[in-house]
Amino acid sequence: MLKQAMIPLGSLLLVMLLCWLLRKKLPRLSAVFFWPAFALLYVLCLPFTTQQLAQQLETQPSLASSSWPSLSQQAEAIVVLGGGRQLADSAWGSDQPSLLTQQRLRYAARIAKASSLPILVSGGNNQRQPPSEAQLMAEALSQDFAVDARWREDFSRNTWENARFSADILHAEDIRRIVLVTDAWHMPRARWSFEQHGFEVISAAQGFWSNSGEVQVSALFPSTQALWHNSLLLHEWLGMQHYRKNMRPVSFSID
Repeated sequence: MLKQAMIPLGSLLLVMLLCWLLRKKLPRLSAVFFWPAFALLYVLCLPFTTQQLAQQLETQPSLASSSWPSLSQQAEAIVVLGGGRQLADSAWGSDQPSLLTQQRLRYAARIAKASSLPILVSGGNNQRQPPSEAQLMAEALSQDFAVDARWREDFSRNTWENARFSADILHAEDIRRIVLVTDAWHMPRARWSFEQHGFEVISAAQGFWSNSGEVQVSALFPSTQALWHNSLLLHEWLGMQHYRKNMRPVSFSID
């Protein structure tokens, strides 16, 4: 809750709410803060903003499908990062991987079938009760894509821990070269985290939001999808700044 209140969307809504509550006692001061917050919220609802923010984060190129079969000569495993879950989906009778996670799994399954590389799924459980996100991912891989996950990392709560706990599993089998699957806007932080934990990383980014071509007039009109995208992009940008400033590199010795 604290994190949601601190990121721009949550903080803007709190500012606007406070200004509304104080509009009679402090009308001028409330107006000074309300209208800039409203304007910034409007900007965050624009698809044009999504394109601009995504261009700053999506720095890793896509991995050509023609190169997938040869990945077995360059890497030893595929690591897929969880992207959340859908809680208690009544259609399935249980929690399910989120749409973001499903897209990552689909991409990883395609690469695994082309390269024959084994898969590690990574994702813990912020709900503090089973199943872990990794378990949901492994089940979806098997049932929906006919691909089995060889390893499950069930304890991570964030990207740094994805790398830390995946390293515990893969380094024990002397695996240090990986194909990393996540969304394009998340890839810089994810790749950096895994490199800090002693991995050589081949980026397998998918889910690009910046390749929309020329800016259309419709991109200047607000949409709920743009608000969702921009919230994720701002969260990602802030996360990258935090990681580079506060996360300490991990030293590994290679025998």
